[in-house]
Amino acid sequence: MAKYTTTDLRNKIIYSVYLRNYSENATFKGIEKDLDRIKDLGVDILWFLPIHPVGQTNKKGTLGCIYSVQNYREVNPEYGTLEEFKHLIDSIHSKDLKIMIDVVYNFTSYESELHKNHPDWFYRKADGCIGSKIEHCDDVIDLDYSNMDLWEYQIESLKYWANLGVDGFRCDLSQLVPLEFWLKAREEVSKVKDDIIWLADSISPEFIAYLREKEFNATSDCEMYQAFDMTYDYEYDFAFRPYLKGDASLETYIERLRTHEFVYPANYVKLRFIENHDTERARVLFPVKEDLAMWTAFLYFQKGAVLLYAGQEAMDDKTPSLFDKDIVNWSGMEHRFDSYMKVLGQLKKDPIFAKGKYILHKTDKQGVILASYEDGVKKVFGVFNVERKEGVLKVDCNDGIYKNLITGEDIVVADGNLKLGTRPVIFEIR
Repeated sequence: MAKYTTTDLRNKIIYSVYLRNYSENATFKGIEKDLDRIKDLGVDILWFLPIHPVGQTNKKGTLGCIYSVQNYREVNPEYGTLEEFKHLIDSIHSKDLKIMIDVVYNFTSYESELHKNHPDWFYRKADGCIGSKIEHCDDVIDLDYSNMDLWEYQIESLKYWANLGVDGFRCDLSQLVPLEFWLKAREEVSKVKDDIIWLADSISPEFIAYLREKEFNATSDCEMYQAFDMTYDYEYDFAFRPYLKGDASLETYIERLRTHEFVYPANYVKLRFIENHDTERARVLFPVKEDLAMWTAFLYFQKGAVLLYAGQEAMDDKTPSLFDKDIVNWSGMEHRFDSYMKVLGQLKKDPIFAKGKYILHKTDKQGVILASYEDGVKKVFGVFNVERKEGVLKVDCNDGIYKNLITGEDIVVADGNLKLGTRPVIFEIR
């Protein structure tokens, strides 16, 4: 059984960087000048999408997909040298930040080092040819984890990066790699660095069911907590997007979130997000800034770590291509949404968001989210009027005048009711 990282991860903020498209100067050296700005958002951990050389066989786009890895122990020369990456690690640590890298262990590129030297380590289809279990992934070939020599090589690769100072691994499509491998990997890597952060790129229930129907390995989210500290919040696909499309009610989505309290271990950590490199930008989902602000506040308030995708703070509405040079549009910074996120980031640092008892309440007002944390000393309420309802909301607290911790404005609870507005409200009582 894995030793879980503490629930302190629940109030951490992870900033995801797709280096190729981060800026014109998309290099290890280039991003160093931006570390202070990133930290100022309240960020604790930088996660870099794959930093390895990219395969070219059957490549997608003009440059190839960064998840088609040639060599697990080298860096992409597009980004710089290994020495420059080491310097970046040191710079990140000097800012009291941590660094995670992407681990792509389900497949490699056709011209990968492993395919050249160990073709017997690869999955074979019914016709005996190498390939991928997943449709439309013709630029990669799947690995076969029935070979224990592959286990040893992959674990040694993880140790290599841990020895360089990497603090964590985001493991791509981790549920398609045997859980037993991850358990062994965690045990072995801990001998090099015992506080590595393990994030599982967990997948939707529908995709798990699809893979199992085809008789492929697919581990459930619940099982993944044996080896991982955090898993993705797959409710984004399963309940959140259907709600936004009008195919499900808000209460259906919230009820799905409530199930996390009894289907996962007591100390579970979910990675909460509105956008990531595989989804639409938050600005596309919420073109009205007031809606974006409301859902962003709920993102930070939720129980779990926060994921920000570079450019989210600039309200970029274009998801960068994984296959081409497609630079983030930073011009939105002039609208100062980053200032709003800084405030939320500061609030998230309160230990109550990591250790407090969290409740998503049933409310007397459909279309409004009411949540709270409690730690025996104080209680923090979050009110998110995501459907812009008018009227009042019943709140279980004493009447009085409280301070909205986001805006600094006074809010009034009278006769147990809080007047609803178009701004999110976070307030505490003692």
